[in-house]
Amino acid sequence: MEYKIQEVSKKLEVPESTIRYWETEFSELIMPKRTPGGQRRYSQRDLDHLAQIKKLLHLKNRTISQAKTILKSGNEDVEKINWGKQTILLTGGTGSFGKYFCKTMIEKYHPRIIRVYSRDELKQHEMRQTFGEDVIRYFIGDVRDADRLKRAMEGVDIVVHAAALKQVPSCEYNPFEAVKTNIHGAENIIDAAIDVGVKKVVALSTDKAVNPANLYGATKLCAEKIFVQGNAYSGSRGTRFSCVRYGNVIGSRGSVIPLFKEQKKTGKITITDGRMTRFWISLERAVELVIMALRHAQGGEIFVPKIPSMKVVDLAKAVAPECEIEIIGIRPGEKLHESLITEEEGRNAIFYKGMYIVLPNYTWWEERRNYKTAQKLPDGFIYTSNLNDEWLGVEDLRKLLYDPSFAEEESASRFLSTLHRLNEKVVLGLLNTEEGFSETPNTASVLP
Repeated sequence: MEYKIQEVSKKLEVPESTIRYWETEFSELIMPKRTPGGQRRYSQRDLDHLAQIKKLLHLKNRTISQAKTILKSGNEDVEKINWGKQTILLTGGTGSFGKYFCKTMIEKYHPRIIRVYSRDELKQHEMRQTFGEDVIRYFIGDVRDADRLKRAMEGVDIVVHAAALKQVPSCEYNPFEAVKTNIHGAENIIDAAIDVGVKKVVALSTDKAVNPANLYGATKLCAEKIFVQGNAYSGSRGTRFSCVRYGNVIGSRGSVIPLFKEQKKTGKITITDGRMTRFWISLERAVELVIMALRHAQGGEIFVPKIPSMKVVDLAKAVAPECEIEIIGIRPGEKLHESLITEEEGRNAIFYKGMYIVLPNYTWWEERRNYKTAQKLPDGFIYTSNLNDEWLGVEDLRKLLYDPSFAEEESASRFLSTLHRLNEKVVLGLLNTEEGFSETPNTASVLP
């Protein structure tokens, strides 16, 4: 349907001169056709855009520049990132996540350049031997160093922030160092990204940031808050900041599996509490979550994967079924169960393309077109490892760990089909295509 300018003026209750002015200022969004006599004919899409402009300028008191930034960040790059033109900076790039991220990007997405930014020259040397220097550049630097970080970000389109002090005991013993890296480092990332004009920044967070019980979790909670609110600081420059939040990555350095395999040699496995549960997430799944966040992020969201849970006792039995299990008691700052979304966050969360997304609860957050098809979550929704409706048992875990045909996850769809065969049902929420995920929300994690 097409509308004359007089009809648009009447519908929106603004003068025709204002509509013509908005048409000039927002020429990328308002593009009426012209009749042979030169009369404007506005489409329904033009009308919708004009209604959004009126809301932003007249009701939200936004400036023209701010309205342009908000409207342009709507849906224009969702699922359409031209990776071949992207220069990516990866902080903490020599860790387990960083190496798998580089591997995935090189094999599947072919970015123009990846800049690995970290303090460890030995690990950078080892990565250089593995990946070469055709696509990856290696920057020695610390996120505490604002000047070096700003220099490293020059010409960068996307930043993935994985650098952090992560060991709970180390952070407890060195609290000021944890604050300098995890909190002040986050501030430096935001300032540098805004100053040089980075398009998108995604920061890696952790379940320990949810109701934190230790200093590491507290610093990551602060980092999350800083990144979400960073969108208010970017203003008309348009840099968008978001986070991904997940639990321990199975098989990464510092995870429990290498510990269990080492303890297996002694004939005894130690577990802090027999009731303990954890979410299962692979490195591949974590990397794909970050890529999906980059595709969909509009600024301020926290992306949470929908993943299965496991009992730590079952994992120990899968790794070393012949070993004795000794319960040694919960360590300081350790939780019985992982929590990825609290009830308070659940009020602002949605389910979209197989992910839970916690939306920002701030006045600067505007409705984004790309989440209009999302499902709202029921009242009282929480997401914890003990209340999950998807579980991996001992045999499931054993096959995933030891069966040679499943030892390497070549694709997310393969992982899904593996779990499908193991459980004789589709395990919801894991990647089943390159583009998206299962569309069914977790309704079991609702408190009665």
